[in-house]
Amino acid sequence: MKKYNVYGIGNALVDIVTEVGDDFLKKHNVEKGLMTLVEEDRQKQLINDINLETSNKQCGGSAANSMIAVSQFGGSSYYSCKVAKDDMGHFYLNDLKKNGVDTFLTKESAPQGITGQCLVMTTPDANRTMNTFLGITATFSKSEVNEAALKDAEYLYMEGYLVPSPDGQEAMKYAKKLAEENGVKVAMTFSDPSMVKYFKPQMEEIVGASVDLLFCNEEEAMLFTDTKTVDEARMELKKAAKKFVITQGANGALVYDGDTFIDIEPYAVNAIDTNGAGDLFAGAFLYAITNGRSYADAGKLASLASSKVVTKFGPRLEWHEAKEVLKSLTA
Repeated sequence: MKKYNVYGIGNALVDIVTEVGDDFLKKHNVEKGLMTLVEEDRQKQLINDINLETSNKQCGGSAANSMIAVSQFGGSSYYSCKVAKDDMGHFYLNDLKKNGVDTFLTKESAPQGITGQCLVMTTPDANRTMNTFLGITATFSKSEVNEAALKDAEYLYMEGYLVPSPDGQEAMKYAKKLAEENGVKVAMTFSDPSMVKYFKPQMEEIVGASVDLLFCNEEEAMLFTDTKTVDEARMELKKAAKKFVITQGANGALVYDGDTFIDIEPYAVNAIDTNGAGDLFAGAFLYAITNGRSYADAGKLASLASSKVVTKFGPRLEWHEAKEVLKSLTA
């Protein structure tokens, strides 16, 4: 029996979640609805113009949020990442471990530098816009991949946000190869439409002949497959992934279990912040399929969990909320 349900690799970013209006985005010439990489000075300029006291701060990064979700639902997860020996780095490690995720990093072993930060700006229409200063996580490489922990996992999970970095790409290829050689299934997420739009050749190279499980949203699916409809995209995605999930926001999700397409019904809620919904969906889904659930049941759990997180600010649930979601589907 493997020690970990899921071994994740990805960026380590301290998420700063705040509410802003469209006027704030226009004032600072921020492109709405996308994740944009920025330099440190630009990040400081934006942070100086928000209400930091009312903002929510958490350890984050796309794959980190998913690994925390696996842990919250009762699974076991491990996260390989890179933070610096600074206050934000110490905060990150403490928060990660507090949420039940194993990692090899310690305060003492962290290198000098600046820990990455992601400013998540949520507008009244529940849209999320992210400006990210990667800091030291931009140098994440295969050196940060823990071979022993990866081999002792059922799934490797990789985030698409690593693709812009050549070192990140190398780490993804190395981890995927290591997983395949040791019977560990490979799951990944495209993370954001911009990752597919601007780094499609690199993404195709990492996906390779196929991955075991792919997570994406409708826009990412169509961008990756050069199609104009989700129906066309889902057929083309069969060439890239043995199984996949296409999240569809308020319309639920579409799951392909390798044989059948399964429509996952949405849960009607009043969404105020979509930040982290995809990450939580992936984490809940991975927890479910590594703990004896069918793909249909995994989709239901993930859909319900993500419907809960969009009704609040921040990218993840509280521990008791995760347990309540799990209980409601097993009662």
